[in-house]
Amino acid sequence: MLALGLEGSANKLGVGIIYHPPPSKCFDASMPEPIVLANLRHTFVSPPGTGFLPRETAMHHRQWVVRLVKRAMAQAWNPEAEERKKRGLSPKDIDVICYTKGPGMGAPLQAVAMAARTLAMLWRKELVGVNHCVGHIEMGRAITASPSPTVLYVSGGNTQVIAYTAQRYRIFGEALDIAVGNCLDRFARALRISNDPAPGYNIEQLAKKGNRNHLVEIPYAVKGMDCSFSGILARMEEFAERLADGPEDARKDRERCFNPETGEQELVTAEDLCMSLQETVFAMLVEITERAMAHTGSSQVLIVGGVGCNERLQEMMGSMARERGGSVYATDERFCIDNGIMIAQAGLLDIEESGVTQRFRTDEVWVGWRD
Repeated sequence: MLALGLEGSANKLGVGIIYHPPPSKCFDASMPEPIVLANLRHTFVSPPGTGFLPRETAMHHRQWVVRLVKRAMAQAWNPEAEERKKRGLSPKDIDVICYTKGPGMGAPLQAVAMAARTLAMLWRKELVGVNHCVGHIEMGRAITASPSPTVLYVSGGNTQVIAYTAQRYRIFGEALDIAVGNCLDRFARALRISNDPAPGYNIEQLAKKGNRNHLVEIPYAVKGMDCSFSGILARMEEFAERLADGPEDARKDRERCFNPETGEQELVTAEDLCMSLQETVFAMLVEITERAMAHTGSSQVLIVGGVGCNERLQEMMGSMARERGGSVYATDERFCIDNGIMIAQAGLLDIEESGVTQRFRTDEVWVGWRD
C-alpha cells in the first residue's frame, strides 16, 4: 500500500509518501519494512528572540501544503508498477491519506487536517488520523528495527518515557510542566539565538564550544519518574541577563564561574550556559529512562522526537545503556524531526476518524497492530 502523510502539529510542515509491501514479502508481517518514496519538509522560522504563534504558523502551512504535496508526488515512484523507478505518482496510485490528529497547536492542526480532508474527497481516498507521538515511535521502530525498546520521546511539545504492553504505549514518566525542547527553545530566545534551522540545533552547536570547567549550577528537577523544566528555564534566563559583553567586560554583576584548573573566577559565556543546560537536562532524562528500563527489564532505548537528534543526548544515553549491557537506537534529522513519513507509517498501521485534538496522549491509542 502507498500512503501520503501530512504533518503540521507545530512549525514544521511535512509531506511524505511511504510504501508498505504485502505481508507475504515482509520478513516480519507484524512490522512491515517500509520504503520511503518522498520526505519533504518546510519550516516556519520566526525572527531571533521570538517564538511561533498559532495563527502565523497555520498561515504558513496553508501556503506551503499544496506545493509540498505536488513535489512529493513528482518525486516518488510506484514500487508495484512495471517501470518501478519511473518518477511521478498520480492520485490513483495513493491508497490512503494520513494526517496528524494531535497533539499539537490547534490552528496548524486544523489547517493540515483541512488539506488532508480536501485531498481525500478529491481523490476519493480513505482518510486516517494519527497520533503524533505514536507516529514518532513507529517510524523510529521501523527505521532502526528495534522490536520492543524503552522509548524516550523528547520534542518541543512532549517529554515522555514510554514502554509498550497490552496493546498500549504506557507512559512511565513525563514533563510536569514544559517539554525539554520548549525549555531549550525558550532559552535560545533569551540569548537571541537564530531560529534557523532550529533553536535547539543552534544551542547544541554552541554547547560544543563550552568550557567543561565552566559548568554552572542550575536546578536538577527529577521528581520520581517525572521531570520539571520551568524552574531550570527561569534560572537560565537569569544567567542570560548577566552575560558579559566580551572578555574585557569587568562589571561586577557579570556572571562568573570558578575554574578549578586556574583557581580563578572566570566570565561565563553563552557557550558555557548552553553546555551547562544540556548537561543538566540530559542527565535528568537519562536518569528517568534508566529507571524505566530497570522496571521493564529492557536493554534497548529508542530516542525519538526533534531533541533526539542531539548528539550529546545520544552519547549520554549510550553510556548508560552500555553500562547495563544494552544499546541505544536513534535516527537522524530526516526522521527525528517532525515529518510526514512518520504520519504515513503509523497511518498504514491503524484507522481512525478524521477529527483533531490538541491534547491526544500517547497512552490513549489502542495499538492493535502489535502483539
